[in-house]
Amino acid sequence: QVHLVESGGGSVQPGGSLRLSCAGSGIDVSRNYMAWYRQAPGKQREMVARITNLGGAWYRDSVKGRFAISRDNIENTVYLQMNRLDPEDTAVYYCNTIFGTLAWGQGTQVTVSS
Repeated sequence: QVHLVESGGGSVQPGGSLRLSCAGSGIDVSRNYMAWYRQAPGKQREMVARITNLGGAWYRDSVKGRFAISRDNIENTVYLQMNRLDPEDTAVYYCNTIFGTLAWGQGTQVTVSS
């Protein structure tokens, strides 16, 4: 059975940092284009960053220079390092393939507030 488990969220002040983890089971994340998504209250889910099987990355404009996606092939885990967090980053964060083809996990809540 394939599933992804997100972790690492929390509550931080503006300007703080968090590192999210997405552990894959039943899927080799190194062979897939993987992505981090987020969904804020009352808004649609949006892609935040993605990483190709060759390690190439893309970021949405609002997080460029602040977020970094990476992958540990041995741990079969995808990470999202988030720096200089802003209240606008508050959301539930999910990982999935870039087409959202896997069942969505529970996500991990990120709250940025002073």
